[in-house]
Amino acid sequence: MKKFYVSVVSVAMLTALAACGADEEQNEGADTGAEDTEETVEDEADAEEDAEGDDAAAGGEVTIEHDLGETTVPVNPEVVVSFDNGITDSIRAIDGNVSGIPQANNVPGYLSDLEGTAEDVGSLFEPNFELINEMQPDVIFISGRASDNYDELSEIAPTVFLAVDNENYMESFESNMNVLGEIFDAQDEVDTQLSEINDMIAGINERAEESEQNALILSADEGAASAYGIGSRFGFIHDVLGIPAADTEISAESHGENVSFEYIADVEPDYIFILDRGATVGSDAEASATEVINNELVERTPAHQNDNIVELDGDFWYLSGGGLESVRGMIENIEAGYEAE
Repeated sequence: MKKFYVSVVSVAMLTALAACGADEEQNEGADTGAEDTEETVEDEADAEEDAEGDDAAAGGEVTIEHDLGETTVPVNPEVVVSFDNGITDSIRAIDGNVSGIPQANNVPGYLSDLEGTAEDVGSLFEPNFELINEMQPDVIFISGRASDNYDELSEIAPTVFLAVDNENYMESFESNMNVLGEIFDAQDEVDTQLSEINDMIAGINERAEESEQNALILSADEGAASAYGIGSRFGFIHDVLGIPAADTEISAESHGENVSFEYIADVEPDYIFILDRGATVGSDAEASATEVINNELVERTPAHQNDNIVELDGDFWYLSGGGLESVRGMIENIEAGYEAE
């Protein structure tokens, strides 16, 4: 019996040892599985972070500080509403898309194709808020004339105020373009176009520096003339292009300073740059701008005698400006007529 007992105990011990070995193998297997699971979770987390990083690079958001506040907008917005023609032409110049523009006001000829493709979002002063809300824009751009509607437009979508400061034209213009470059992920293209524009400006600056000829800027409508000077809406000619002003005392009023034909004769400008406001806004003026100043008094001026009366393109100078395409058009307009001696 004793011998049998030992055998039973031995078998029992072997069985127990075998069971322990099996348990250890199971535990090792469980540990290995846990490690594999942890590695899998870490790999998935890394993949998600990489994907998020790719998404941020491809899209993401950017926060813009402007005169009316601070606005966070998506990068490369798809649905864009613009209440400024210069901003509109700039977005197109960097291959962006504009989905809505105000068409109740005069649309410049060079943007006329948008009348058939973009939504009509009202006027500069009275936006069609209901339609804009239905469009669900990613961003809305406004400038001076639409600034009173900033708060209400901001309730619909991120709204950015971008306007040109006539007294610091190029600084504000380039700043606005850099904002667009950031929003539309097109900074390289913006830099290239700004460089080209600055080269064009330098060419006219050189002409102006070599000449002593001055200029008077006028607009004419309904038989009357207004003069614009340094720092005015057309002061770009003096302030940026460097063409001297025939009269440095003209105020910088946005609508110009009413002047007589006697005044024009007394100033004796070498050049007259004149805008036909009536034709630009489509009024029923009986005479064109050049016809308005075609009289004996103005004929006394060097500008008239030397055929140096240059008509400004209203699309660029009056209805637009401050854009990559419109500023280029403004400069080309002056290049074509300004042959300083």
